[in-house]
Amino acid sequence: MPTYLSPGVYVEEVEAGARPIEGVGTAVAAFVGFAARGPYNTPTLVSNWAQYTQVFGDFVPDCYLAQSVYGYFLNGGTNCYVVRIGGERAKGNGHVPVSAGAHAVLGGYKVTAREQAAGEIEGEITVEVADPAGENPPDDRFALLVKLDGKVVETHQVTTKRTKEHVVTVVREKSKLITIEETAPNAVAKPDKGSVTLKDAGAPPAVPREVAADDYVGDVSDRTGFGGLEAVEEITMVSVPDLMSSYQRGAISLESVKAVQLAMIAHCELMGNRIAVLDPPPALNPQQVRDWRLNGAGYDSKYAALYYPWIKIFDPASDDHLFVPPSGHMAGVWARTDASRGVHKAPANEVVRGAVALETQLTKAEQELLNPIGVNCVRSFPGRGIRVWGARTLSSDPAWRYLNVRRLFNYLEESILNGTQWVVFEPNDDALWARIRRTISSFLVTEWRKGALFGLTPDEAFYVKCDRETNYAETIDLGQVICEVGIAPVKPAEFVVFRLAQISGGTSLVNE
Repeated sequence: MPTYLSPGVYVEEVEAGARPIEGVGTAVAAFVGFAARGPYNTPTLVSNWAQYTQVFGDFVPDCYLAQSVYGYFLNGGTNCYVVRIGGERAKGNGHVPVSAGAHAVLGGYKVTAREQAAGEIEGEITVEVADPAGENPPDDRFALLVKLDGKVVETHQVTTKRTKEHVVTVVREKSKLITIEETAPNAVAKPDKGSVTLKDAGAPPAVPREVAADDYVGDVSDRTGFGGLEAVEEITMVSVPDLMSSYQRGAISLESVKAVQLAMIAHCELMGNRIAVLDPPPALNPQQVRDWRLNGAGYDSKYAALYYPWIKIFDPASDDHLFVPPSGHMAGVWARTDASRGVHKAPANEVVRGAVALETQLTKAEQELLNPIGVNCVRSFPGRGIRVWGARTLSSDPAWRYLNVRRLFNYLEESILNGTQWVVFEPNDDALWARIRRTISSFLVTEWRKGALFGLTPDEAFYVKCDRETNYAETIDLGQVICEVGIAPVKPAEFVVFRLAQISGGTSLVNE
């Protein structure tokens, strides 16, 4: 409290009322796989398909990362993080260092990156031919612009005549990034206006020849694989579609597939705020998927969901249709449901956009084998398209059977955690406990009004207890504030039953 020593009027600002809790985002996916270009092992935020192609290139044959990200945006996804694997993580901002062998042809000249720039300069070098400075310049003069990641770092006014301003001489003496040589002895023609990007002829392919499970899992300290995703708090879904492309090529075994998926589940359980979207092995019939789920994989986690079968989409890389893992499209369906209805709505009975066919046409009897063991089926219905027809986790605990319940709790826990940071180091007394109750209750009332909680009244939907019963002398001495929150989540109407009975029509002649 301030001290007043002289007469006068003073104004003070005091806190009043509860501090509102803002809901966190629920639909941010992370994809791990192979790409045509881009930084290795660096989680990169991508907000649309054009941004993905700008950073990671276009579709790659025999890879599913680009198709999954495209399906994610097509089905309603907004933001996602992409991790390219298959190479060493670059230093600095994640750009790949310039290679000394990177070169390009510019008219009658060959432009090459300087050897001393390799490894020290990171980014993409572009060389552009532009109009020279001054009025009415000679026809043999032109400007040479050297750009690094789109920014002009060098400008050279040169000519094709063999003088001290000859393009080869000027670039050799003044440029720190490139060198130029003539491709023919008499190459004196002025190059046309335009730009070229230096590319390494020996650049590594998008898909490495050897792939191991550790490439996907990575390491947290080195920020590689999906282990590097621990540093990104807002992610809520994790998908590794190119795990199956490596399995199809024979690069990894089915046991390695299981090891990577177990590591995905462990990562999500450790973080506690995200779900692993798993893909089954390709070309399995319903009985084989059931055997793989129960005996081969045997996953039991409330932080994982499995979808079957694979879906057929159009592939621009091969100009044909192919089957892809469903995880990317399913993550988009999750995001679309969250945006239209809320995280409490089960992401099922939704059309899968971009899917033209299924690898296996499931029947009702076949789904009755898969649904109880947590395999979410994608089915085709006449006149209703291809739809997601399941919303279960892989947990054996009935309390966490439904996917929307787990995701709702993730959302509530993260929102309350972020919205109550102001409580730390406050005086631990009855006034603080009352403020905590008001803050959390106001947030949960808002969620109840959205339909996320079950109950006709807020008292039926939740309770918040933070008083002398939960905070006693010993816990206060330890510096702890204990608040109990009970929530009744809404659960999906998975089985809709209409009971019909036959009654006699007409009126009776007997009056009772």
